[in-house]
Amino acid sequence: MTEIVVVVLNYKTPDLAVQAAQSAARGMSGYSGAILLVDNDSPDNSFQRMQDAVLAADWPAHLNVQVLQSGHNGGFGAGNNFGIRAGLAICPQADYVYVLNPDACVDDTTISALVDYLEARPKVAFAGSWIYGDDGEDHCSAFRLPGLASEFESATRFGPVTRLLKSYVLPLHIPETSGPVGWVVGASFLARTSVLEEIGLFDETFFLYFEETDICLRAHRAGYEVHFVRESRTCHIGSVSTGLGTWERTPTYWFDSRWYYYSKNYGRSYAVAATVLSAIGTAFWRLRRRLEGKPNTDAHRHLRDMIAHAAKAVFRPTPKTAIRKMTALPKTALQPSLD
Repeated sequence: MTEIVVVVLNYKTPDLAVQAAQSAARGMSGYSGAILLVDNDSPDNSFQRMQDAVLAADWPAHLNVQVLQSGHNGGFGAGNNFGIRAGLAICPQADYVYVLNPDACVDDTTISALVDYLEARPKVAFAGSWIYGDDGEDHCSAFRLPGLASEFESATRFGPVTRLLKSYVLPLHIPETSGPVGWVVGASFLARTSVLEEIGLFDETFFLYFEETDICLRAHRAGYEVHFVRESRTCHIGSVSTGLGTWERTPTYWFDSRWYYYSKNYGRSYAVAATVLSAIGTAFWRLRRRLEGKPNTDAHRHLRDMIAHAAKAVFRPTPKTAIRKMTALPKTALQPSLD
């Protein structure tokens, strides 16, 4: 039987995390494995609430369900890595790792559609689902890998530029068919364990954002493919714990992740060029917006903050990568809530 480790990483959304885990359990009827709810050192009583909820709920007997405490909020990548490595201690022969956001719920066939897809395509390392909101609206689920052209296109928000650079437009929205893409979102993300063993887990230098993009790029560079799977659907409330889309001001960690992604993978000069092109495009958009009387949709001081961040980052060393290998955590570090 195919064995899967499911990781649901929580930060201050314990009730949603348990609901996500329960939906995954319903989709695991044909698979063995473990479901790990990892609290990423939430400053509330999330860990206790998840413990109580898991103990009170009915779970399939063939699944090992655990609530774990990471003990340190190192971000999305670090928290999921903790869960993945803990899962290896429980299921050392796991075929796949499935990462599910705490504010997401899967259909009964979501996981099986991803597994069946990868089983039939050995060169596909990672697969992502069709994401939709609780209002039924589709969410952008697949993307091209970002670069200089996409930075300029997305910043200008100008039809003629978009048509000229159509092959570099970052969001692919909902592709009409399943197939290869640059990267997929981590809300519903199935990874082949053998590939993680080869390229490593998430780079923990990223606190939040760009970590999925980075691991997908590493898979591409290792000769694998990343695919969007239209047959797999996941409902995602969307960024409940991070506040994406409601920022009054873009947080520093977003700029940190963006700069690190470019400088790590393409060099410092490339990161500078990406920032310059984004700044030029944003300045053009602001001029056109004022002339046409359009509202400002950017976070407050976004352009100035991006330029100020880059001006400081260019004189700092590029942070060292923190890519963990596929090794199990010692059992003493797991702190399980259930025997």
